Amino acid sequence: MLYFMVHFVIFDSRGKYILKKHMFIYKIYKKIKDYLIKFLLGSKTVPQGLFELSQYCRMFGGIHFDYKKENGAIIAISSGFKHGSIVTSGRNEEELDKNIKDAILTFFEIPSSYRKEAKVCKVGEKQREYAIA
Repeated sequence: MLYFMVHFVIFDSRGKYILKKHMFIYKIYKKIKDYLIKFLLGSKTVPQGLFELSQYCRMFGGIHFDYKKENGAIIAISSGFKHGSIVTSGRNEEELDKNIKDAILTFFEIPSSYRKEAKVCKVGEKQREYAIA
């Protein structure tokens, strides 16, 4: 929930844009929290979201994305996703791939410390579909 609050534009008293500083602090806080939870719970437990992502991929297959270019960025929008839409963007294919994987993990509320366990990867003929390997 805090993640969404941080996205508001924040200016200091001189009108300078200071959102990046707050995002950096939040990212460090989130990483420490995620790894601490993983350490305390042990490697035998997994977050509920990881189980839900696995079930989704078994029942419906991968999550397909349509790409379009706008203002020098590539925008990916999920299509046929049963729980709504996932929208993300990147400056190039590599950044877009990373952002899509992160958006999927965020949607299913999977902490970043479980990224390796999730094993989200590209599948399908055109490589525009993502599922668990």
